Amino acid sequence: MDLINRISENFSESAHLKLQSMDALAAPIAAAAERMVQCLREDGKILACGNGGSAADSQHFAAELLNRFERERPGLAAVALTTDTSTLTSIANDFDFEQVFSKQVRALGRNNDVLLAISTSGNSKNVLCALAAAHENGMSVVALTGGSGGKVPELLRPGDIHICVPAQNTARIQEVHLLTLHCLCDAIDCLLLGVE
Repeated sequence: MDLINRISENFSESAHLKLQSMDALAAPIAAAAERMVQCLREDGKILACGNGGSAADSQHFAAELLNRFERERPGLAAVALTTDTSTLTSIANDFDFEQVFSKQVRALGRNNDVLLAISTSGNSKNVLCALAAAHENGMSVVALTGGSGGKVPELLRPGDIHICVPAQNTARIQEVHLLTLHCLCDAIDCLLLGVE
């Protein structure tokens, strides 16, 4: 096996997918940033959830908003629903794992807050339950998926935003998800602080 060639192919695939996705994703990313800024300006918050690598992406995004992205600014209200092990394990133990995010959304989410729901397949049951709970609470949803979007498109309502990476490979989808989250952070800062 030629590892150098294999690594080069991974870089090439990632770069090509990002360029291929640019035209399709730029408008929904911009719309999502505008929705999030509207939420934050109205003293709302952004709740984020996902599993595995998407859980890490949720935490990464919340950290960039709460602390800072590339520019100094006051912290922005964002919560990753993936970080409290006592909450996650108590819900999973007392009820089931499908409710680990939805119970938090019902308790913490308010009208006009935003749920950032991340699922590479669009079929993660606990993310789908969180999406339904967000709607129950009058929240809007920004869904970040890949492939066909799985079951997520069926659950979205008018005004929700779907950012769907046109790929099947989980690793490549997650790489574009990270770029998308950085684009969201940058756009949010530009809208709030102006362009440097």
